[in-house]
Amino acid sequence: MSEMRKITAILPAELLTCATDASGLSLTETLKQALRDFNHRAAGQKLLAMRGKVEFALDWQTLRGKDEA
Repeated sequence: MSEMRKITAILPAELLTCATDASGLSLTETLKQALRDFNHRAAGQKLLAMRGKVEFALDWQTLRGKDEA
């Protein structure tokens, strides 16, 4: 995270209070964590969308060396 941006957003106070209480973090840290979580979920959804569309040349047994035994 090299570049930081200062923003102004109009958000429900109750939502912010509940989120900071639940996280136990400051407002800024709570919002950073929420954005990280959102990005993590979005990346997971992209991976799930690729399910069955990617073919690997090796299987898990070969990668673990199980076919040698």
